Amino acid sequence: MEDTMKTQNVLSVNKTLPYDATFLKVFISLPQINEIASSISKNSIVEGANEIAWALKALMLTDLTTLAGDDTAANVRRLCVRACLPFEPELFDKYVERRLLPEIHCAAVCVYPARVEDAHKTLKQYGKLKDISIAAVATGFPTGQYGLQTRLGEIGYAIEAGATEIDIVINRQLALVGDWEGVYNEVVLMRKACGERAHLKTILAIGELGSMENVYKASMVCMLAGADFIKTSTGKEAVNATLPVGLVMIFAIQEFKRRTGQIVGLKPAGGVRTVRDAIAWMTLVKQTLGMHWLQPHLFRFGASGLLDDVEKVVRDGIAKLKQA
Repeated sequence: MEDTMKTQNVLSVNKTLPYDATFLKVFISLPQINEIASSISKNSIVEGANEIAWALKALMLTDLTTLAGDDTAANVRRLCVRACLPFEPELFDKYVERRLLPEIHCAAVCVYPARVEDAHKTLKQYGKLKDISIAAVATGFPTGQYGLQTRLGEIGYAIEAGATEIDIVINRQLALVGDWEGVYNEVVLMRKACGERAHLKTILAIGELGSMENVYKASMVCMLAGADFIKTSTGKEAVNATLPVGLVMIFAIQEFKRRTGQIVGLKPAGGVRTVRDAIAWMTLVKQTLGMHWLQPHLFRFGASGLLDDVEKVVRDGIAKLKQA
């Protein structure tokens, strides 16, 4: 492993706060949550140049992901090249200011720990290590059904290989029996393992938590433990990122900020496959947390197929503008 890979910058990360069960008190009206989410979804349709702009915004908020058993150095390299150069620059002649073109790239790539070194090499070759983060799933992704020391060791391995973000999975077994302090204690250790070398994104696996109340409580304990982001899903569950779940997580983020002043990001993952899906999520965030939240340090999409639709929408949209 190259020595440069072991050189980690000191990052600004969220601090761990003491466990406080009062943060877990919540009442959720599921019909009201569904109604709000449905209304936002219906009002998030855009067309023409606006759709192109929103599609590019979605791209720049995406953690381009490959988490397959047959991942190799070659397909991780292709993923990274696509994250760096999603479009040829001449496509945007007359439609995007030339000075903005270097900013049209994904926010991060997300891979297994064993593939982090491959991602690091490619991003370094393209001069994008400062622009595109390397996220690694860890702690026994996707199930988390491994010993605690093994899960913590995986974090260190990924960081040493060059990861600057760690997407951990919480212990759903503890969550389902209501041992929220147990969940908190494990995430605290994961926060410590990341230290100031990597941002911590905590995957709730909402499809396996059983209720919206549990989604809220899991969000809160992860934030108390020092998470920089809370993330909906692994993408491997039967139910992944949905707007109602996102709204519950946003309510938790708002309440946590009100009580502590600490700001936590949001990452929907799994099920965000089209630009229309992405626009609905961005509209949800804009109307609840504010437009300033739609920045890579506070909001991400975890996606493998979204970029395909972004490319289609952008190319079709520009073709129509040229015809007009």
